Amino acid sequence: MTDALEEATPQLGDLAIRGTAIGARVSGLGDAVVAARGHVPDPVLDDVAAAADRATGRLKLSARHTVVAIAGATGSGKSSTYNALTGLELSSVGIRRPTTSWATAVVWGSEGAEELFDHLGIPPRHQTMRDSMLDATHDHALDGVVLLDLPDHDSTEVSHHLEVDRLLAVADLMVWILDPQKYADAAVHDRYFKPMATHQDVILVALNHIDTVPEDRRQSMIDDVRRLLIADGLPNVPVLAISARAGIGMDELRAEIQRRVADKRSTTARVEADVVAAAGRLESAGGTTPAATLPVTRVRDLEEVVADAAGVTSVVDSIERTLGSSAKRAVMWPPLTLLNRRDPDVEALDGAPRIAPLDRATVDTGVRGLVDELSDGVGPAWSRQVRSAGTGRLTELGDRLNHDLGRVPLGGRLPLWVGAVRVLHWLLLLAAVAGLAWWGVAAVQGKVKDLPEVAGLPLPPLVGGGALVLGLLLAIVGRILVKGLARTRAEAADDRLRAVVHAVVDTEVIQSVSAELASYAAFRRGVDTAKA
Repeated sequence: MTDALEEATPQLGDLAIRGTAIGARVSGLGDAVVAARGHVPDPVLDDVAAAADRATGRLKLSARHTVVAIAGATGSGKSSTYNALTGLELSSVGIRRPTTSWATAVVWGSEGAEELFDHLGIPPRHQTMRDSMLDATHDHALDGVVLLDLPDHDSTEVSHHLEVDRLLAVADLMVWILDPQKYADAAVHDRYFKPMATHQDVILVALNHIDTVPEDRRQSMIDDVRRLLIADGLPNVPVLAISARAGIGMDELRAEIQRRVADKRSTTARVEADVVAAAGRLESAGGTTPAATLPVTRVRDLEEVVADAAGVTSVVDSIERTLGSSAKRAVMWPPLTLLNRRDPDVEALDGAPRIAPLDRATVDTGVRGLVDELSDGVGPAWSRQVRSAGTGRLTELGDRLNHDLGRVPLGGRLPLWVGAVRVLHWLLLLAAVAGLAWWGVAAVQGKVKDLPEVAGLPLPPLVGGGALVLGLLLAIVGRILVKGLARTRAEAADDRLRAVVHAVVDTEVIQSVSAELASYAAFRRGVDTAKA
């Protein structure tokens, strides 16, 4: 049955309510039901769908008619009131009243009423067309009124109860006839008045048999009826004192009905009240908590927890230390490397930096903390799904993190130019050693004057000294170049690792949780629109 409501929204263009407040409310109710599917029990959705179907169905029918239902308990004088309003003996009273479960109806202005009677389920034999009767009492002020005399709501016949409930659900205006001796009866207050707190704009209450009450007690009794109605959530419902038998207050009752019919608000007010009531029932089942969003800062906090559980910070620090130490030694003048001891922390590292196995317990705790926080920000119908969406794939989350982080290139190798500097250092060192050795041998042999010269200077010392100077200069320049290398490589590795953490957490946790939060937000928007 919930499909009926979901299909009702696209059909609004067939109604005369597109762009109206009623159309927006019905559409909002439909959106809320769609969002609530899978969260709110189907019986509740079926009830809301039925209410919306009745609302849209009534709006398709005659707009010139107003359905007024006369309801009351046994002995309240309901049928006497009905007869007094119609000016005819159409409904039996007292002991002459039949036990049938059918309501009787009279319509002033039958044109267009046939389809409405079909909608109401009133058979032709229980219909009276007032404009078809050749009498001088035809009241044109009531043109457009469909007056229903309902069975007694407190009857022992179950069929009577069902008929009353069915017709009250589709009446545009409800006139309740109360008896001075039973106006406080819980049967009417608990079963009808309290559940109709959203419908007070389409309810009238008439305290009948007022002629049997002493005049000095009448006002206090009326005040007591108003007090009970306030307790029922109906503070604005008019209370009229009448006596159908004596004719007291009947003109006022008829005038109030005429006024409601004349302003053409009863039908739309009833539809609006039905939609608001249905939205209230849906809201009670789905949740009244205002919709909340997933804060970006909380997502970042979770990603930070996951990154720490994967050892990202430790790996990045390791990359910076090992790469920095290796690069510095690679560009250092080879003889100086003998005097420069390796960093003991770097020596303690076992091979190239790598991601350690994930600390799953820390990840689980972080995810559950976020999910518990978010589940408190939705209605109870969504709370379980938010928890399930966030924690349902914790195993897959851990497996993907271990797999994807392990495949991230950490950039721990030295760049090619560092290796070229190292080779050049050794070539310069060999040139220096060869030049100085050549010069030394020549000096020992006394053949220095026989050495080749360049610009008047012997070549061997020029080669040896030049190689030493170039080697030192190369070491200085290399040290400058590798100064930011380790930090840049570490930051790049950090970015790649955290990008993996973000992608995995987003896929396995955030997207599914966000979908539930968005669903609840759509539900709240729909309910708020329906109740606006």
